[in-house]
Amino acid sequence: MNELLQLLSERIVGLGYVDAASAGRGTIEFSFAAAALADVAVSAATVLRVCRGSLAVDERACRPCIAVGVAATPHGEVEEVRLIEEAESALDEARSAGGLAVRDLSLDAPAFDRLALMQDLPTAIANGEMFLQYQPKVHVRRQEIGSCEALVRWNHPIRGLIGPGDFITVAEDCGQIAALTLWTLDRVIEDQALVHGDGHDLRFFINISGQLLSDDAFVAAVCERMDLCDARIGFEITETAVIEDPLSAIANLNTFAAAGIDIAIDDYGAGLSSLAYLKQLPAKELKIDKLFILNLTSSNRDPLIVRSTIDLAHALDMEVTAEGVESPAALALLSVMGCDMVQGYLISRPVSLDLFRQFLRDYSADSWRESCRGTFAQPASFWKRA
Repeated sequence: MNELLQLLSERIVGLGYVDAASAGRGTIEFSFAAAALADVAVSAATVLRVCRGSLAVDERACRPCIAVGVAATPHGEVEEVRLIEEAESALDEARSAGGLAVRDLSLDAPAFDRLALMQDLPTAIANGEMFLQYQPKVHVRRQEIGSCEALVRWNHPIRGLIGPGDFITVAEDCGQIAALTLWTLDRVIEDQALVHGDGHDLRFFINISGQLLSDDAFVAAVCERMDLCDARIGFEITETAVIEDPLSAIANLNTFAAAGIDIAIDDYGAGLSSLAYLKQLPAKELKIDKLFILNLTSSNRDPLIVRSTIDLAHALDMEVTAEGVESPAALALLSVMGCDMVQGYLISRPVSLDLFRQFLRDYSADSWRESCRGTFAQPASFWKRA
């Protein structure tokens, strides 16, 4: 199966207009740009045609049964997570329809009404509309999964999938952010217990709003939950969240740290960084914003910024995580720079708990682990050619 997927990936990339193709678990994910929806349909049909051609696998000819599902949207108008979810739904449709399905998201791209979301949000948790996805972080030197990030999503019964960029600020404005974060914490504690039962002792990180760093009731509720369990939890906070109310934020972050919660500084470099606050935080991890990682191999300045940030974090006894790692070349360069952990679509996109547990099982399998180690061990020249 792996050889077949690799051959199909090479055929897709060989078309010339596909940006990337990554294979796994019987599917190949790819992306491409087009000027119009008609061009998207033609390009998708071409992918289907070339993949259905005869292939030689283990010196035997075969003609695979292929289905192609595509979701199209004007650039930047739909969150990447929703785009992937819609593409997967299109793939299910293509399997039933006989081969090809293309979804035009520009026809029903939601223009979210903040007032309507404020009214719907208080009952969304009670109605089971919220769910979590998990994205792993891989430790570069140890070549193992060190932790993961929990990401909350909203499956609205009418508006469909709503990303955090659309409802987190709504939750803050309508006073629901504490309830939403505590729900997330409760769910993460439950999910982590299942993962631990599978034999994986990982720390699960949760994103924390700046509003909550000065909310004494929230801090007390978190500490109460931590006293009742032995979960390994981490909080990801942004520098700007600390700068809003530094005295309360730093005091409460120290309270979290004393309760056994690891603190990670998220999106470092995306806002106004302050070394004065950075050195006061009880943080064990610093996450470099993907803004600097996505252009790491094509920019002259970004590698200098990333390398200096890694050195600074290490000087402050913090590990460094690079977000948005999407290419082998970026991974290789980060490894040379001494980055501790990587997170991004090269490793895994955010997935449901069931798929995350399956990912961990696959990662732990001897054959998969050996192939992964071989990939990590390639010289930098190999990545330049990839």
